[in-house]
Amino acid sequence: MNNRLTVSQDEISRALNCVLDPVTGKGLVESGRIQGLMPRADGRVVFTIEAPPGAGEVYEKARIAAENAVRRLPGVTAVTAVLTAERPREAPRAAPQPPTAQGVPHVRAIVAIASAKGGVGKSTAAVNLACAFAALGKKVGILDADVYGPSLPTMMGAVGMKPELAPDKKLLPLMRHGLATMSIGYLVDPESPMVWRGAMATGAVSQLLADVHWGTESAPLDLLLIDLPPGTGDIQLTLTQRIALDGAIIISTPQEIALADVRRGLAMFEKVHVPILGIVENMAYFEDSTGARIHIFGQGGARRTAEQFGAAFLGEIPIVPALRESGDAGAPIVAARPDLPVSRRFIEIAEAALVNLATIRKPAPTIRFV
Repeated sequence: MNNRLTVSQDEISRALNCVLDPVTGKGLVESGRIQGLMPRADGRVVFTIEAPPGAGEVYEKARIAAENAVRRLPGVTAVTAVLTAERPREAPRAAPQPPTAQGVPHVRAIVAIASAKGGVGKSTAAVNLACAFAALGKKVGILDADVYGPSLPTMMGAVGMKPELAPDKKLLPLMRHGLATMSIGYLVDPESPMVWRGAMATGAVSQLLADVHWGTESAPLDLLLIDLPPGTGDIQLTLTQRIALDGAIIISTPQEIALADVRRGLAMFEKVHVPILGIVENMAYFEDSTGARIHIFGQGGARRTAEQFGAAFLGEIPIVPALRESGDAGAPIVAARPDLPVSRRFIEIAEAALVNLATIRKPAPTIRFV
């Protein structure tokens, strides 16, 4: 049995450099392919292999060899190697074509939770919607796809927790509050900035989808939510093109500066043929001590935008201090306090989204853009 508690970064680098780069013929470290190498005190090792554009498949054998080389080192308890590769540039096409997308094994439906603008409470809404779907009897998973600012570990009360490896070396999601959860924040040092180019970020997210046992043949997930990062960039486009998304829920606040970005998000999903299950207006109002509603950020903007584009309006979420406090405490309010009015609101929104998901699969009309 191993009596060493840690393994040094130099030892790992030497082991990785014994694995030859398929292109240069030199060691992986000497070739500059290894990024984000992070040995941990508990013996877990995480690193990224950055392949040249279009060479991802060629480097898969090198990734496996690198994992095996590090795993043999005294003091190593587990190894996770993430392979990333930029896609080669393609010639412009005459017109956009429907993407060829793949599903995730043992997952019945995949829904993106999106906001084209940051700071609208999307992750808080995503976590509580996941709990709301579970409260409705669904088996639910949630993937934190924001590799630059993962918030799921904090909101799930799982900071410092690590997923286990299955016998086939795939990751097992962490079960928290009845949900199957996964985040890059479970695998890397939360204090270390993720200085990754777009291709590396999308590769990491794609691998978290492919190399995680989200469900099993006997117990599949009914619903996998993907909490997308804000914006309409590489991660959003790559996921919508590679994964067969069944729909998207867009989170916004009422003010125009957020709604302008919502319209861009609607256009992105329309372009990649992802149906919109509906729009949720977060931070819709605040109730003072008399019960009067104060619309701090304006009133009804998300509802009007939904009507303008022919999308469903799923409901409003008020500003409730307990909602923020529960997220900071790692206990989503829908799971911790299902009796509260705001929790019931999330469950009502989840119910409406499930109805729209069933309808859209028939299929639904195309969203109107004017």
